[in-house]
Amino acid sequence: MWEAQFGDFNNVAQSIIDQYVAASEDKWQQKSRLTMLLPHGYEGQGPEHSSARLERFLQLCAENNLQVCYPTSPAQYFHLLRRQIRPGFERPLIVMTPKSLLRLPAAGSSLDELTSGGFRPLINDAELTDPVRVERVVLCSGKVFYDLSEARKKSRGTSPTAREDLDDSSGGRVAIVRCEQFYPFPQQSLTEILAGYPNARELVWCQEEPKNMGGWTFMESRLENLLPRCERPRYIGREASASPATGSYAVHTQEQQRLVNEALTID
Repeated sequence: MWEAQFGDFNNVAQSIIDQYVAASEDKWQQKSRLTMLLPHGYEGQGPEHSSARLERFLQLCAENNLQVCYPTSPAQYFHLLRRQIRPGFERPLIVMTPKSLLRLPAAGSSLDELTSGGFRPLINDAELTDPVRVERVVLCSGKVFYDLSEARKKSRGTSPTAREDLDDSSGGRVAIVRCEQFYPFPQQSLTEILAGYPNARELVWCQEEPKNMGGWTFMESRLENLLPRCERPRYIGREASASPATGSYAVHTQEQQRLVNEALTID
């Protein structure tokens, strides 16, 4: 396992990644279980402390050569590492690892979640009580899920009937689904999850990264025609940028709030 630190991302190792990690089996007939833990998450710390260049790894994915994952809980991370040493998973594993999730109370797991089950490439929305009312499915990955989830909870208030309040609010018409594994792409599982929202008419991909980075260009074509009432997915996130992130915390906060609000608001 190799873990990068802030200010020491994988860009200086790009030639090694291209030559020996992504193409290890195709070019060299060598199997590899190398696991790369790369800090990634927009937390207002500037361009050198935000991006592990997820989009570059996704561009390298073909012929089942890599696993690219973005787990959002300790249990998911634990089961992902367990899976990595099982027979049949002799592929390099690329893991996006936001630093802020190490200390986020919501990003916790029970002992039962650690001692049973396994890694889930997709995690469906567990908060909604009436999937039939859902009009928009927001598909996201990584840290931004917790921002979306927290904003939705605040929108429904803190009354004893919080779950009912959610169903009566705009948030009750929005399902939030987490994509924990980009590649191999879990298309069958996603199709099954979307079938559980029969009245959804909009499929949204929400990300923290600028539009020309992150998972959007990888996901866009894969999400087409997966939702019967939606031919093409919609993008919600930051505008395209030459820099991975802004250097201003105030601007970062404004950008983050805007994309969260846009993802959860149905006209």
